[in-house]
Amino acid sequence: MSAMTTLTPTTDRQPARVAGVEHGPGAVTVTQYSRRAILAIWAAAALPMGALAWIVAPALAGGGTTSLAQSLILCLTAGLIWQFVLVVALVGYEQRSLRWSRVREALWLRAPRSPKTGRVGGRTWFVIAAMIAGVAIEQLVPGLPHPIGRDLGAFVSSHAGKVMFQGSWGWFAIALTMFLFNTVLGEELLFRGVLLPRMNGAFGERDWIANGVLFAGYHLHIPWAIPVVLLDTFVLAYPAKRYRSAWISIATHSAQSVVFTVLLLTLVLS
Repeated sequence: MSAMTTLTPTTDRQPARVAGVEHGPGAVTVTQYSRRAILAIWAAAALPMGALAWIVAPALAGGGTTSLAQSLILCLTAGLIWQFVLVVALVGYEQRSLRWSRVREALWLRAPRSPKTGRVGGRTWFVIAAMIAGVAIEQLVPGLPHPIGRDLGAFVSSHAGKVMFQGSWGWFAIALTMFLFNTVLGEELLFRGVLLPRMNGAFGERDWIANGVLFAGYHLHIPWAIPVVLLDTFVLAYPAKRYRSAWISIATHSAQSVVFTVLLLTLVLS
């Protein structure tokens, strides 16, 4: 851990607690989760997303590519909002407070610290540019065959997608909400803000690898993406662990959201 915290080993039966000093009165304590607790939190995020995508969305859609896409967007947005609620509940229970000064440290929402020089912020932020380049290269890796009707990226590029978003500020707002809870308040905050800082006791120095594997396996709602998402272990989980900052993975992951936002805005304005 960084100078902010020190780690104590834990087992499945006896979780440890990691005390950190925040900038201000009081101390922030980070609980090390057991493997069972980590898997339970993973399931609380992954299973609802899988059920929403494969059971609820088709039931709501009734039929048709556009209606399925609309149902998927609504259902997955709901699942991502649930992850934010889960984050708030877990951190609130652990910290007995939702004050920003405590939440910031508990979720690693702080400037990155260089493990070599100890520099906080400044040029250390430039690592995000390298990670975004890694994500761009990752997009070149061919994915597994999958139903085109469930590929929201392909749908947006299709004629039906263009018709759906053209002039529709309502769907644009819903899509922005999905993006926000996907790469900022949902997935990243849960996996790199809550789980990663609390996995060292169960997985040791390989906690970032376990975090990446769990994140890939979480994608039950788009299982064909799991092999490619495993690469996020190196461009999202590892940098967040190395620099003790969830902002790095949030910013890196959000680069995709920015691209989609620009694309959708172009369609809405066309």
